[in-house]
Amino acid sequence: MDFSLNEIQTMLSDSVEKFVRNDYGFDNRQKYSASELGYSAEVWRTFAELGWTAVPFSEADGGFDGGPIEMMVMMQQFGRGLIVEPYLENVVLAGGALRRIANESQKARWLQPLIGGELQATLAFAEPQSGYDFGNIETTAVDNGDGWLINGRKGVVLNGGNAGLLIIPAVTQAGISLFAVGGHAEGVVRRSYPTVDGHQAAEIELRNVQVEADAMLGEDGDAYAVLDAVLDEATLAVCAEAVGIMQILTDKTVEYSKNRVQFGVPIGSFQALQHRMVDMLTACEQSYSLLIWAAMTATEGSDEAKQALSSIKYHIGTAGQKVGQEAVQIHGGMGVSWDLDIAHYFKRLTVIGSLFGNADWHLDKLAL
Repeated sequence: MDFSLNEIQTMLSDSVEKFVRNDYGFDNRQKYSASELGYSAEVWRTFAELGWTAVPFSEADGGFDGGPIEMMVMMQQFGRGLIVEPYLENVVLAGGALRRIANESQKARWLQPLIGGELQATLAFAEPQSGYDFGNIETTAVDNGDGWLINGRKGVVLNGGNAGLLIIPAVTQAGISLFAVGGHAEGVVRRSYPTVDGHQAAEIELRNVQVEADAMLGEDGDAYAVLDAVLDEATLAVCAEAVGIMQILTDKTVEYSKNRVQFGVPIGSFQALQHRMVDMLTACEQSYSLLIWAAMTATEGSDEAKQALSSIKYHIGTAGQKVGQEAVQIHGGMGVSWDLDIAHYFKRLTVIGSLFGNADWHLDKLAL
């Protein structure tokens, strides 16, 4: 079986890699992360101009008909560059929900500006009590004749502080439904904060938020399957990002071991460290193999897709964490310093391990 990328996928990967190498140095990344937005608005416009925000959407919606493999190659390079721009939040989460369930009018109102880089959005799928069970929703939406009245709380909403559009899962009499809510709508209370990995999140409370009838996305009570599909796609995306991080941590650690001299010789000549770095490389190769399996089964719509996804997420949460720890330890004390990128890669890898289900949660899914 041929696992190589086709010409278009290779060009896409190369374009992101080139941008990261030439225009997204670590110092720039730190400056963007520390800004008021938490990312660079100029870089985000560049993403849109290069067509990256349009990749997973259909041609009818103004996209390029990309699938899981195209998403995989992009997110790998984003991981290598330690990108803080909210691609996951806008394109994968919010965009993934809109392209699956929104009608044409709603797509014109929200999806087109999102693809064009003009609208910041996110999917507020988690609640304080829900843990990793996205179906555990206490937020309610009541039909009051003038539209819908929404009440509830959402936790750790990625990009929640900057989003002009919040896609809110809420429970109606018919079941779980999705609603498009303006980020600055009356009754929306947001508390924004930076996360440990240099990204942005928010706690959001919805206090008697009145939305129009056409703010509901899709049919009343039909949102569970959409949420399931979107979060599966998001899980694959962060796993691809994690693989990119693991690969660059391994590369940087090997290079450091060649240059760091101790007792008159490079530390890379020490057999114990060689064995540890071989283990890092092995973990990277195993992760990449699982990632390809997950991307291919998702593309084909295979019955194995869920199993493959939980397998790679479990591996990221275990072997991936080990790669990060080894990179920090082999670099020594400087491995945890603010000024060295190793520490920031490790932080992002740690956060990814808990996004959309940690290793234990996905191991339980595999055991079912």
